[in-house]
Amino acid sequence: MYWTVHLEGGPRRVNHAAVAVGNFIYSFGGYCGGEDYRSYTVMDVHILNSINMRWSLVPIRKEDYSHPPKYPWVPFQRYGHTAVAYKHFVYVWGGRNDEMVCDILYCFDTRTLKWTAPEVVGTVPGARDGHTACVVGQKMYIFGGFEEALEQFSHDVHCLDLESMTWRYVQTFGEPPSYRDFHSAVSVTQRDRMYIFGGRGDRHSPYHSQDEIYNSDIVYLDLKTMEWHMPRTTGTVPLGRRSHSTFVYKNLIYVFGGYNGIHDQHFNDMYSFDPETNVWRLLDSRGEVPCARRRHVCIVIGSKLYLFGGTSPSKHSDQSGSLLCDFNDTHVLDFEPTLKTLALMTVLEYKIDQSWLPREIKLEIRSMTTPNIISRPLNNAG
Repeated sequence: MYWTVHLEGGPRRVNHAAVAVGNFIYSFGGYCGGEDYRSYTVMDVHILNSINMRWSLVPIRKEDYSHPPKYPWVPFQRYGHTAVAYKHFVYVWGGRNDEMVCDILYCFDTRTLKWTAPEVVGTVPGARDGHTACVVGQKMYIFGGFEEALEQFSHDVHCLDLESMTWRYVQTFGEPPSYRDFHSAVSVTQRDRMYIFGGRGDRHSPYHSQDEIYNSDIVYLDLKTMEWHMPRTTGTVPLGRRSHSTFVYKNLIYVFGGYNGIHDQHFNDMYSFDPETNVWRLLDSRGEVPCARRRHVCIVIGSKLYLFGGTSPSKHSDQSGSLLCDFNDTHVLDFEPTLKTLALMTVLEYKIDQSWLPREIKLEIRSMTTPNIISRPLNNAG
């Protein structure tokens, strides 16, 4: 594994949500310290072209809509929401701004770049943030989060059929994961399982008393039997954390970064978990590893991981880490670097003269090294 790209100047976003459709990554919402999140400004959508590593902002054109492009017809800017891809659509659900949470389902069409709010039937989950969403087949599964109306953590499962647009509460069996938010969930489709890792709970769960707990167990829901299982694991188990990223590559589950409030520690470590053997491994990689952070995003396209955004204590923080730096960087981890990639990294590392290189190679190096230019001004507070 080789970290091959580190570019500044992308969207400065924290607690956002993103998906991949084809060679493009679509990033939805999130926040940046110092901005106003009491208003109902339309959620922003940023797109990363993974071929040339350029970010762009999707414009909202009033003429594209038969109604005013504002809430509730389109989503307001928010954080703690989820986004999943199904066909060429992206479904965004949940999340909040500083005034309210939302339980309206929104659909973003990646072909027309327009929002709709599909009509749904069934039992809609209570509005929440810090939950997770996974797609298996034509169904989106929601787990956990913090429910605003009840003022408590959740460990319920809800399902939305993306063809019939029908919500239903899922009756599960066995011992469910503890109440939590800002955990991670991934589906291992070959085994019809949804795995849950990490997150923040409370010793007085489901209530939020500020007496936090961080669980390092990994749990899965068998989607055939709807039964929860906690496998007995071995290896180097990650310390419990929240606001990390989890993703799947070649049937292995990976965890990067996050934050543990008890230890007041941000992470930039990476672990893998094998669902076949239930073994955890702490991984090493070459290149420039992203700095420790939480509330970032990790997306896999092909054999590459794209990581962007997040936050961690700024260099100007006191010991309590009260000042946070919100990131606008984009990193790429190549799981299987080719000889060509290794040669390019050698050219960059040793600053070898590029004038004799073929034009297409020069363009590739330029895309790997030229910063983006769409960020808002840096604000180290928040």
